[in-house]
Amino acid sequence: MRRNQPETLKYTALDDNLYRYLTACRSKDGDAVLEALRRETRKKFPEDAPMQIPRDQAAFMTMLVAATGARTAIEVGTFTGLSAICIARGLPAKGKLLCLDLSEEWTAVAQRYWAKAGVAEKIELCLGAAIDSLKQLANKRTFDFAFIDAHKPEYDEYYELILPRMKVNGLILFDNMLAGGRLGGKMPHTNPNAQAIDKLNHKLARDQRVQSVLLPIGDGVNMCRVLSGK
Repeated sequence: MRRNQPETLKYTALDDNLYRYLTACRSKDGDAVLEALRRETRKKFPEDAPMQIPRDQAAFMTMLVAATGARTAIEVGTFTGLSAICIARGLPAKGKLLCLDLSEEWTAVAQRYWAKAGVAEKIELCLGAAIDSLKQLANKRTFDFAFIDAHKPEYDEYYELILPRMKVNGLILFDNMLAGGRLGGKMPHTNPNAQAIDKLNHKLARDQRVQSVLLPIGDGVNMCRVLSGK
């Protein structure tokens, strides 16, 4: 009698060469603006530059927004504006993206590149603490797409404030949901960001208001389809 064989885990581990191949084999539309923004961000904010989303994630988000037909979007955590360009490019001509961020310095760079990318008219910038800004939004304001990439311990609160404003079948994307590779081991998490992200990943998997999948894109993207905002 044959014993059951253990399941083979099907995934491909990336090294630098394979990742460069992956990012090279994609459409290049609009890359000149994004690459210029990446260079300026590295020069002006070298310690913070890794916060920008990687190239494969940038292309994925633009296609996702366009393919779902999203017309209204919100971003929590804008930095120098690269992810906002990617979202805005996926929106229709009269689509609108609301960006929330604390930093005037970072978003001043963002606004220049939004103009260069031809998406400035689609974007509204709101400066201030994201939780306060979310609480002050007009009651009637709703969204088809949300991208959350700000202070990790506040992710769950952003989620609970945004979810009631999401349309059914809308998408919420959370960035950095693998916490730099800290998750999945047997040792308890001591990093506060990793602790918050781990807790939220498990919450989303159980939350009957959404359908979620954790994807190995960049530092991990948790993508949630909204079933009910209540």
